[in-house]
Amino acid sequence: MARRNKDRGVPTPDAVAEYIRNSPSPVSKREIGRALHVGASSRRALNTILDALEQNGVIGRAERRYSCSAMLPEVTVLEVTALDVDGEPLMQPVSWPGDGPRPRIYLLPDRRGPAPALGNRVLARLRRLDDGSYQARIMRRLPSAPQRVLGRFTAERGGGRVRPANRRIKSEFMIADSDAAGAEDGELVLCDVVAGRIMGLPQAKITRRLGPADAPGAASLIAIHSREMPTEFSPAALDQADAAAPAPDQDREDLRAYGLITIDDEDARDFDDAVWAEADSDPANADGWHLLVAIADVAWYVRPGDALDSCARDRGNSAYFPDRVVPMLPERLSNDLCSLRPGEDRPCIAVHIWIDRDGNQRHHRFVRGMMRSAARTTYRQVQDAHDGAPGAAADDTLDRIIAPLYGAFAALHRARVARGTIDLDLVERRVVMDDGGKVVRVERRPRFDSHRLIEEFMIAANVCAAETLETAHHPVMYRVHDDPAPDRVAALSRYLQTLGIRFAGGQAVRPRHFAQTLISVIDTPHAHAVNQAILRAQSQAVYSPENLGHFGLALRRYSHFTSPIRRYSDLIVHRSLIAALSFGPGGLNPDAGAQLAELGEHLSMTERRATAAERETVDRLMAAFLADRVGAEFDARITGVERFGLFVNLEETGAEGLLPASALGDDSFRFDAERHLLTGRRDGEAFRLGDDIRVCLAEADALTGGLLFRLPGRSPRAQEQRRPRRGATGRRRRGPRR
Repeated sequence: MARRNKDRGVPTPDAVAEYIRNSPSPVSKREIGRALHVGASSRRALNTILDALEQNGVIGRAERRYSCSAMLPEVTVLEVTALDVDGEPLMQPVSWPGDGPRPRIYLLPDRRGPAPALGNRVLARLRRLDDGSYQARIMRRLPSAPQRVLGRFTAERGGGRVRPANRRIKSEFMIADSDAAGAEDGELVLCDVVAGRIMGLPQAKITRRLGPADAPGAASLIAIHSREMPTEFSPAALDQADAAAPAPDQDREDLRAYGLITIDDEDARDFDDAVWAEADSDPANADGWHLLVAIADVAWYVRPGDALDSCARDRGNSAYFPDRVVPMLPERLSNDLCSLRPGEDRPCIAVHIWIDRDGNQRHHRFVRGMMRSAARTTYRQVQDAHDGAPGAAADDTLDRIIAPLYGAFAALHRARVARGTIDLDLVERRVVMDDGGKVVRVERRPRFDSHRLIEEFMIAANVCAAETLETAHHPVMYRVHDDPAPDRVAALSRYLQTLGIRFAGGQAVRPRHFAQTLISVIDTPHAHAVNQAILRAQSQAVYSPENLGHFGLALRRYSHFTSPIRRYSDLIVHRSLIAALSFGPGGLNPDAGAQLAELGEHLSMTERRATAAERETVDRLMAAFLADRVGAEFDARITGVERFGLFVNLEETGAEGLLPASALGDDSFRFDAERHLLTGRRDGEAFRLGDDIRVCLAEADALTGGLLFRLPGRSPRAQEQRRPRRGATGRRRRGPRR
């Protein structure tokens, strides 16, 4: 448990600003609190002070750290992150101290050479303009690694061109014949951007051919390579996995007599958790329960610093796509030796948990054991068996196992409700593909009580892991979900007021305030919009050795312990438990605690990387699935409102795309960010978050995953003719290149 300084109360804003100003590098909220001796009771007041200082421009914030200002320095390093439609570079600062969008930077012409290419860096002198943007004049061009572009190659005489798969890159790239590497028309290729232009377009050189762009698996292949996800295990790691033998049962508690079962999706291949429950026999705990959660002992096979550990750490987690898996561990471990397959002895780290009738934990005990799964079941099978559905498996042994699980789940659920946990009602969909890798349908993923049962058992085990390590004063990799930022809460409150919904959070917002709001809108027209708005108001969960609690689950401490086959963070917690409880080999190295902060940032990054790759793959599959339905009409819902248009989600498939403001008709629209609203200036027609809408599919791009819609029966607004800006003399005024 972290040592706490004596609480000196709420510091003054001047003291907070002075500490941040004198810090040699950006500081976190926790570092500020420690330096100024801010205790738990004063933490929310510190949040308010930091928010006020940021709004007044005294300090800036970037990646959860504060610095003295969000303004760019006069001289800074810029990088070309994209090209506009004219091929002109769009610059961004390499280091930006602000928390919001980075400022727009206009590059002045450089007479010493051509404009920098995509990925190039320059040292530039900046001049801040009145609108908050900057003019940049190049002082020196800096060496930088070649910018990589992934796209589809189109063969032409004398070479060809590459159309990027990244929607943010607007320009195509020309390929000289000598740089085409023998690529064929329609292939996916990886390119390095090189200096020079051909026919006015930037130039690139093909470095790798990835196969036809329309081949099965191309959608996930694009996401994997564009996100630079490692896909190959080192030879040493594969040799180590192949040489691994089943773990011995010596010095392990025998758990094989328990009726532990795994409950997973139908298509799951690795099973890393098993559960069991019974009524507590202790008379002092009437109507209480005894739970057992057993997790695969991955730490037995993957030791700190070995070849398998190095690969697992680099990947951070497994990534799951509709047509493939990029696993954290080789198949020999993930699908065999570590997987809790039925009827086979498997090493595990398990926790016995005793709870009362209201789901409150009484005590718990961790063991390093040997288990044997009694059955591999699915969520639907378990739910059908519990409900007595016709055709459900009628196995008396299985029934005796399932009934107590639901009894313990009911108690845990009561505790969840009492805490005020935030339960968002978000629809999940599953992409179903045939053997040829083609999407055949998109179906709504069912949500059973059996899903919630497993979630509650895993949450209980994760809390026990964090509590055990804190008590033993051993390092903990927490799963941190910080309080929502005050400005986001304030914006949410104002939005809910426009819907006639009172949000009682105020300055001392608690999870139960969000939970009560969600309950109040169930089965109302605003339910979807409110769920989306509350989701946007939340902070992003991350991994960190500093305990900030888990706001969404309304828990003071929380870690990830239950999925070590697919999450490296869980493996770290296993190793720390092994060391803390003297469970034998495979424990955390004594000096590992000092590295957890950096490791937490890395694992948070790999998690975001995998999530983005999975989402982009589904977007591309949806675009390919809908490509032959261009011109068709769909029922949709508005999921986002921006100045440039509406994001809409199709009811049929869950596919999301953009309905540009220019496609809403010949009216112009006023944007109200607070109300999430676009309103026609002439006709008063309104489009707001959560509204149902009928749309027509205008474009479906399988390469980028982009979908564009229009309103049925309406012509897009004619684009106003662009005219040059003129000064008082009538001559064209020269301005910065944009």
